Amino acid sequence: AVERMRRGLLQGGLATDCLQEAMADIENDEETGIFVVGRGGYPNKDGIIQCDAAIMEGQPGRFGAVAALHGIGTPLAVARKVMEEAPHSFLVGEGAVDFAKGQGFTVEDNSSLMSKRGSEAYQEYLEMKKSWKKHDTLGLIALDIYGNITVGVSTSGAPFKYPGRVGDSPLPGCGLFADKEVGAAAATGEGDKIMCFCPCFHTVLLMRQGLSPMDACQAVVQDILQRTGKEKMFELGIIAMNMKGEVGAASSMAFPYCVWSQGKDRVEQLVQQS
Repeated sequence: AVERMRRGLLQGGLATDCLQEAMADIENDEETGIFVVGRGGYPNKDGIIQCDAAIMEGQPGRFGAVAALHGIGTPLAVARKVMEEAPHSFLVGEGAVDFAKGQGFTVEDNSSLMSKRGSEAYQEYLEMKKSWKKHDTLGLIALDIYGNITVGVSTSGAPFKYPGRVGDSPLPGCGLFADKEVGAAAATGEGDKIMCFCPCFHTVLLMRQGLSPMDACQAVVQDILQRTGKEKMFELGIIAMNMKGEVGAASSMAFPYCVWSQGKDRVEQLVQQS
């Protein structure tokens, strides 16, 4: 995804366009569903894939999100349409589906979004009645040559979740946040816990106060760890970028992420240790 954004940004593309295109490559690929994103992701406890996605630009008031969206393999594209075309900022469930239809999206049968791996995992869940502790969100941040910054997130959510469950990912300040004067942040992990701490807003706030992206991310993780205690700390990973293009990350577990910036000829693959 970062490689796709790199190519687009080098060609003078806008941050939002490059981010959406890169996200769609992953969302709509059945093989990447194992990472709990889009097509091929894991279904809820009723066997339906319901996705959450959100996009936020650095310009004030530029935010759009969808949650519990079914039948569409590129939920971030729908979230962008909410941002640009809807009188609201956040649509869920059937309302999000109806809006997507009105914007020209094709709504597919659930079976066409399911992968063989996901179907087998769901059958195992039905037989064992055992939930999976698996939490992943694809989060991307793009800063273009015109000074526009955009952050986007997409996930099919916790495997075998309750229908209608929404995690932190599409919630502004929790799963993502952007400010054109400061930078942006995105989070992944145990969404039901993450949403109680608004870590992305906190990260951007600390960057506004002068911290580097790395120091801001680490300060937020340490703050939550101190408040919850080590025994109750949950899975959390944060990435951030400021308007200089400097990046940072912090996590409560081993956390892989990728980085590219102008002047570099390749995407770096890094692992942030807890």
